[in-house]
Amino acid sequence: MSVSKLFTEESVAAMGSGPLYVRLRRLLEDAISGGALGEGAALPTERDIAELTGLSRVTVRRAVDDLVKQGRLIRRHGSGTFVAPSVSRVEQSLSLLTSFTEDMARRGLSARSEWLERVVVAPSPDEMMVLGLSVGDTVSRLERLRIADDVPMAIERASIIGSFLPDPASVTDSLYDALDMRSARPCRATQRISARNVDEREAKLLKVAPGEAALYIERVSYLPNGRVIEFTRSIYRGDAYDFVAELKIPER
Repeated sequence: MSVSKLFTEESVAAMGSGPLYVRLRRLLEDAISGGALGEGAALPTERDIAELTGLSRVTVRRAVDDLVKQGRLIRRHGSGTFVAPSVSRVEQSLSLLTSFTEDMARRGLSARSEWLERVVVAPSPDEMMVLGLSVGDTVSRLERLRIADDVPMAIERASIIGSFLPDPASVTDSLYDALDMRSARPCRATQRISARNVDEREAKLLKVAPGEAALYIERVSYLPNGRVIEFTRSIYRGDAYDFVAELKIPER
């Protein structure tokens, strides 16, 4: 479909009721979902869209801003606005204790991280309770944005007993590889998964809209001797992950 046929006053009016920017946003969403605007396609300028649809540039800007916040459109300075690549869903087994780096490598995806925090601090009450720490103990906190093929996938906040990881800056890629070098790689874990909505900070990091559905996971990992070593809380994009568990019928 040509741009002149896609962006018209009639096509905007056909998007139902509601504010004009919402109708235009629906029009853009339908065009992206239906393939009329494919991945990497360049949008007309906001001025051109305004002229074609009879809308104000403020209305057009608000509709485009919403889709940029949702990660469906990308603005490139000096180049324009483009349809963002679609997010491929990742299927992760709940029966294996593996790192994000290992998970992505098995799927042929290029994994990297952006560090948000790496510090040694006094444990919080939650960390003291879960990790079995006392006053005077320390934890190494590592928070990072997990990225696969340039798509932000998760925000991971790991707390490790300080004596097992005294220098969190030594973790450059895989946390489990760093622990393995200190003979402290966990061998089993328990996970609790729940649904929640991302806040403003999380939405900005994950390139989704504030309030978007996400998966919140708490993981507690253990050493072979049964001692807890890791307490990790993560936010996974709800549109990017499927968690799969194998179920067995109990013997009678």
